[in-house]
Amino acid sequence: MSLAQQMSITLGKSLIMSGDLYPADIVPVLAPNKYGNMAVFPMAWGFTHQATPKLLANCRVETADSKPLWKDSWYRRRCVIPASWYYEWGYPVYEDDSRNMIEHCNTKKVKFAIQTEGSDITYIAGFYRYEEHDGMQVPMFTVLTREAVGSVTDIHDRMPVILDKNSLQDWIRPNRDPSTIVEKALTNMVFEQSSDLLSTS
Repeated sequence: MSLAQQMSITLGKSLIMSGDLYPADIVPVLAPNKYGNMAVFPMAWGFTHQATPKLLANCRVETADSKPLWKDSWYRRRCVIPASWYYEWGYPVYEDDSRNMIEHCNTKKVKFAIQTEGSDITYIAGFYRYEEHDGMQVPMFTVLTREAVGSVTDIHDRMPVILDKNSLQDWIRPNRDPSTIVEKALTNMVFEQSSDLLSTS
């Protein structure tokens, strides 16, 4: 917590260590400690880059092993972001939908809560790196995304890479092949979603 407090002061960001994620927060992330074992660390969301003033909050799995910004983290610095759910904004889907495209786009969006079936925690694959901010080496993380699958395709074209609980230790180890773990995640995930947990306000 002392590191989290120092990061909060240095970055001028809110400190929320409850497991809920917001782009402005410093949150608990799972990553390897100096012994290679999984431990909890405070990290801030979003890599910075000189080409854009916006924080880079996610990375596409299709280019993670080739683009300079992500490549080092893809092979050496992988982490896991635990969350109760992850959410997507999308248009409600009806079995008998006779609306045209304009009517569909004019429909008020709904906030969908998405989770792997039978799980009470969603484990999101991510990367981390250290950035210098006001003389402090700050751990920053970003979320790994891929093309949506299953029922999520009706809501959004991208989604985070969701890890099975048994894959967490392998994902954070630098000597494991991340491509194999991601491929396993792609084939094993089944999702449940609920649009009535949160309102659109």
